[in-house]
Amino acid sequence: MYRLGRNISVHLFGSSHGPCVGCIIEGLPKGTVISADRIASEMELRKPKEGIGTPRKEKDIVEITGDINGKTIGGPVTMIIRNENTHGRSYSQFKDKPRPGHADLPALMRFRNFDIRGGGPFSGRLTAPLVAAGAVMKDILRSKGIEINAFARSIGGVEDPEKNVSDAQLTDTRARTPALDEKMKKEILKASEDGDSVGGVVECIVTGLPIGFGGIWFEGLDSEIASAIFSIPAVKGIEFGKGFELSKMKGSESNDPYTIVNNKIVAEKNDMGGIVGGMSNGMPVVFKVAFKPTPSITKEQSTVDLKTMTQTSIKIEGRHDPCIVPRAVSVVEAVTAIVIADQAKEAGLFDQ
Repeated sequence: MYRLGRNISVHLFGSSHGPCVGCIIEGLPKGTVISADRIASEMELRKPKEGIGTPRKEKDIVEITGDINGKTIGGPVTMIIRNENTHGRSYSQFKDKPRPGHADLPALMRFRNFDIRGGGPFSGRLTAPLVAAGAVMKDILRSKGIEINAFARSIGGVEDPEKNVSDAQLTDTRARTPALDEKMKKEILKASEDGDSVGGVVECIVTGLPIGFGGIWFEGLDSEIASAIFSIPAVKGIEFGKGFELSKMKGSESNDPYTIVNNKIVAEKNDMGGIVGGMSNGMPVVFKVAFKPTPSITKEQSTVDLKTMTQTSIKIEGRHDPCIVPRAVSVVEAVTAIVIADQAKEAGLFDQ
């Protein structure tokens, strides 16, 4: 199993084409409400949308054990999601011809009898139980006034120009507006028609964190969010606030001056993304996550034959997302919620 968190921890298990994927959650405060409806709603957002997502359709019904009448009793909570719509035979050729952009090559070299179907444990399929666990975390954080919301900032060459985002609609691409949704759909469909794929950027905004929330050095809020975010398949970059743009500024430009508004300390702007020294400064935590294009494309690609140790080519068939960004929005929210809930318990926030 693969673990995220110390105080509230989520242990992932399963693989893309095994019988199931799932997670075990440990450390939830006793009496935590487990809302099946809330979990189902979040799972629905992660599902591929018609035309712009993989044709693989899974019911993604979450089986929950460990709670009584919808509330935790202090022990672990287990969530299981059955894999029902699998096509494992289409992956047999990749045992000898690793797919470019996938984990095939290092996994085949490192692990004996590696189950390559769907990418095995490296598959984005394992984000399904993460989203289920994240739904629980979002609920308990919401009860403390902490909200987590993400949206598609860009897909391919289409970018949302709005600098200060306060809300977003639930569109198919998870774009902030219907107009942007249509543009992003066209971008995805064009790539798909060409046998190709596109990547994009997910932006996440966390509000309601008190000043001083977080940690220092390796337990800093940004350190732990970044570490967890990089565990999501296809993530290749993250930046908080203005991120890399800060490197081009002077200190007089990048610093966020403080002031008093309605008897509260606030920053005049938020170039730091709400985190300094690993802790919240009371402003919204804002970060962007870069997702690479889906590596499974139908265009012919160069690879090697591991049996003959010669150069060869490969053409990938099967069911794949031409862009994972729309589905990744829910995953970014979920992983962020798990990290913040973990730190909130350590800080005693749930005892207040």
